[in-house]
Formats: sequence, structure tokens, C-alpha cells
Amino acid sequence: MRKLGAHIAAFAAGVGLWSSAQAGTIIMGVYPDALITVSEQGGAITGRIKLETGLPTAMRLSKDKKRLYVSTVDHTGIEVIDVASRKVINSFTLDTETTRYRYSGGTPDPSGKYFYMMLTQIDKELDRYNDTVLKLAKIDLEQKKIVQSFDIPKAELNDFRGGRARFEVSPDGKYLYQFGDKVLIIDTATLKTVDRIELSKSDLPGFENMNFGAALDNSSDPNHFISVFSAPDQFRHSNVFGIANFDLTTRQYSFAPIGPAPQAMTGLQVAPNKKDAYVVVNTTLNFTNKRCEMWHFDLTTNVLKNKNEFTCKTRFSYGMSLDGKKLYIYGASYDLEVYDAATLKYEKTWDLQNDITGAGYVIVS
Repeated sequence: MRKLGAHIAAFAAGVGLWSSAQAGTIIMGVYPDALITVSEQGGAITGRIKLETGLPTAMRLSKDKKRLYVSTVDHTGIEVIDVASRKVINSFTLDTETTRYRYSGGTPDPSGKYFYMMLTQIDKELDRYNDTVLKLAKIDLEQKKIVQSFDIPKAELNDFRGGRARFEVSPDGKYLYQFGDKVLIIDTATLKTVDRIELSKSDLPGFENMNFGAALDNSSDPNHFISVFSAPDQFRHSNVFGIANFDLTTRQYSFAPIGPAPQAMTGLQVAPNKKDAYVVVNTTLNFTNKRCEMWHFDLTTNVLKNKNEFTCKTRFSYGMSLDGKKLYIYGASYDLEVYDAATLKYEKTWDLQNDITGAGYVIVS
């Protein structure tokens, strides 16, 4: 592995990735139509937020961490939660009696006025249902409706990855960015793609076909998109992974490689001390012989400090406590498993008394 720990630590400090060490409150989606709040001090359920529009399937925290935007699947609903009071302050659905939508995620703009989503519209005719092409939609949260949309041309469908890629909005609200194996730059006034950054032409020596992956959810800097990336090393003929930093204002980006990429990797969590990083990997993609491990890296030396196997689930998600001292395995169950971040050893299971949805989770102070 390359000795890039000092560079990564300096980069992390420069963009303000981490919150101060403290216990937080976890917010998770649960069946059939609610969010629960869970104290990190013991796993006690401290509250329940009833959603008017149905089952939560995605959540996005605003950059200032004051609003939580929840997408629900029953009737393509959007709900806005005030984080401080844990109250629903806005709620509506996009579906009508004759029109339904399939959607993927979404993101608010910095002003909190608009919400952007990738949608497929389904119209009910007299004798059939008609699906439209994939479209990018701008939703006015005050008017509670789609105020503008743009049909994605067939030639660009691969660029938009079926609408499943991560979106971010520039701090001034003028541009929407989609991240994948290239960065699409979209004018929010017209919803048209105005530029592309081809990551296959990266200036990073020895690498090509860069690919932005999942965002670091503990990032608190509204001016940067911080992500895991992967790329093939043309000299070693193997993939590497690392941290990518994209400036949402200047469009400048950088990559800090960490080490060889496993067959499958879930996220990258970095502790508040900027020295310890964690990933969850699948060492085999065979579901009949699936093997999962936690990997713990020292970013100051880029050394794999320790690793530990844990019991795989068919579907699960992975996260970190607000203070960076615990790791969480959760999803597709009623449980959340707690592991010690230093030793990677299992500690306990919290019974959440609710069936967790695939909406993920956020941690607030």
C-alpha cells in the first residue's frame, strides 16, 4: 500500500469531515410508516415519528443538519422533518388516481425550496399502463408538486445509471451534480446536462476509469462531496480504493488511494481522530459461501491494523457511531449489532422492536 496516510489526514482535516466526540441519536426508517429515534447510550428507543405518506425508503439530511428529507414508496411521498423538534413540518404525495411514479432517492437544494428526484412516470390508460422514459424532476416543496421535468435522452441513460447514482447540489443552488464513473453537471434552471467530467481521463498517474462510490455520511462540509472511489491500477492490474474529494464550487477533485480493493466493499467510515478507517468487505460473492469481514486501517501509515469476520446477513447496512468508537451492523431485521471499533469484536445486540426498512440511517447530536 502507498504511504498516503498523512495526505489523507490533512485532506480530511481541511474539509472538516468529523464532528466532535459525543453520543448521538440514530434516526431509522421502520415498517410500515414511521421513523424511530434511538439513543446511542444503550440503544433505547426514545421516540417515534409517524409518517403520513407511508413506508420510508430513503433519507437525506440537509447540509446544515436542521432538516431531514424522507422519501416514501406507497404513493411517492416526501416528508420534511425538523430535526430539533422531531416533528413533520411538510408532507405530500406526487401520485394521483391515474398517474404513479417510480423514483430513486433524491436531494434538496441548499435553500430548502426544491427537491430533485429521478422519476419514471406510469400513466393509467383505459386498457393499459404506459411507462414514460426516465426523467429528472424538480419538486417545489411549498407548492407540493413537480414544477419542472426533463426527459433523459436514450443516448444518456447509461450516464444516469438508471437514476440510481448519488446527486448533490452546488452551494449556490445553480448546478446539480451526479456522481458515478463520470460527473454530470446539470443546470438546475433547465435540468439539462451542460458539462461532463470524464473520470476515465483522470490526471492521477497510473490510474484510469475512476469511479465515485458511496458518500461518507459523516461528512459535514456543505462545499464538498466526499466519497469512496475505485480505480484499476494499470501497473499491478488490480483495483484500488480510496477517498475522493470533489469541490462543489470549483469542480476541482482529488483522489487519495488507500489500498487494494476487495471483491465487494461497503462504504468507508473514518473516525473523528482522522487516523482510523473502517470498511466491511465480502471476500466471496457466492451467496452459499458468503464471508464477511470488518477491516480496520491506520490512515497515518496505510497499514491494515486488524480484521475480524462476522456473521453475514442476506442484506445489511453498516455505519459508525457519532464518536467513532462503535460500528453498527443493521437492516432487514429488528436488530442492530454493536461492535467495538478498536478490536472489531461483537459487543451486544440492540432489540429495536421494529422491522427496519432500507432507508438507511442518520445520526444527529
